[in-house]
Amino acid sequence: MQKLTIPGRILVYLTVTAGALLFCTPFFWMMSTALKPIDQTMSMPPRWLPFRYEAMLDGRSSEVRLERRLDESALIVRETAGGARHLLPAGAVRDGQAEITDRNGGRRTAAVTVLGTVPAGPEAPWCVVSPAAAPAGSDAWTAIPAGELSRYISFRWKNFANAIRAMGDFPSYLKNTLLLCLLTVTGTVISSALAAYGFSRIEWKGRDKLFLVALATMMIPFPVVMVPLYCLFRALGLIGTLQPLWIGSFCAGAFNVFLLRQFFRTIPQSLSDAARIDGCSELQIFLRIILPMSKPAMLVVALFQFMGTWNDFLGPLLYLTDQKDFTLALGLQAFQSRQGGTEWNYLMAASAIVILPVILLFFFTQRTFIEGIATTGIKE
Repeated sequence: MQKLTIPGRILVYLTVTAGALLFCTPFFWMMSTALKPIDQTMSMPPRWLPFRYEAMLDGRSSEVRLERRLDESALIVRETAGGARHLLPAGAVRDGQAEITDRNGGRRTAAVTVLGTVPAGPEAPWCVVSPAAAPAGSDAWTAIPAGELSRYISFRWKNFANAIRAMGDFPSYLKNTLLLCLLTVTGTVISSALAAYGFSRIEWKGRDKLFLVALATMMIPFPVVMVPLYCLFRALGLIGTLQPLWIGSFCAGAFNVFLLRQFFRTIPQSLSDAARIDGCSELQIFLRIILPMSKPAMLVVALFQFMGTWNDFLGPLLYLTDQKDFTLALGLQAFQSRQGGTEWNYLMAASAIVILPVILLFFFTQRTFIEGIATTGIKE
């Protein structure tokens, strides 16, 4: 095989780096949104870095929220009856009357008093700002020259704490998810290793044909067996508990069996023969020789199962009925449905909290993961 030249290597590296950045873009955007205030999450044009505005209010610098910019002069008026303040175009007040537009879009005519003028123009725009702590839509706004408004990059780390509080019973969701991960990983590793050993290291009639049948089950999607499984667990009285979510892991899955079988076949048969001569049983060979040499492949199976259980949404949605039994994925969906209007910064912060453990786990185990995948199916 011809080696790549230096320009060729640079091109390959740049292509791989560009592809990696492209695939990471949704994650970066999620983290950016998680660190923004709510008013910046849907701003147009979108901005990657969260920021804050500051202006002089009552003689001191305060964080403010930008409501809108003014490029034309306007009037600040107060309703004579209601006392609410409004910002109207110049010339909108005639004989002490003006047409007022409500928040819901309705229009009405009301008596007003002119409080002041905003001398805005294309060359000297003004900004309407409100204190950051004031509720959205409140009457605490004021108009200032655009030059008095400062902007700084600011990360709202408190969004993560607020998202955890807004999710409700986050500790229970985390406990249930970790418990399921522990049970499913344990069941999957044990059952898959035993089945793979039988299909790879023990000779018996019909072994290869039965293995093909087992592989064929990979083509059956979960929705096909979803209703029969639900009926089975309902007949057993397990609906509304965590048991339907981990019992099946003790019945080996075809993909994990295939992965481990291919790895077991790379271990020299002479090691097993020597152990038999020394008087070891098949179980002793499995525990003392095969498993210690198969740690990379076993960790790959455990990692796959952990990520699958951690991110599983359909299973908990199907079998769980009580909120105290919810997992993180289901709790995240419940948090979203609870919000009257979706607070995207809190939702993205909660999503980041849910997926970060999986990302960190893969980051710290990637060497073992790559080793387990790379050596599977390579026969010495």
